[in-house]
Amino acid sequence: MADLKKGDKVTWKSHGGTAHGEVDKKQTSDTHIKGHTVRASKDDPQYIVESDNGGKAAHKASALKKA
Repeated sequence: MADLKKGDKVTWKSHGGTAHGEVDKKQTSDTHIKGHTVRASKDDPQYIVESDNGGKAAHKASALKKA
């Protein structure tokens, strides 16, 4: 997948079907979201995504698809 940037609309597979949201930022260092450690680096970044229902989560680029 091409490099995503803040504001890009994306979809991803969720346990409830297809989820929709917007990229908040590209994470290139470890961080914490909702009590979980997110492992990220410049070589293996994750994207912080805010879903349409207001939740935030981290996803690898391979899990996201531009909407």
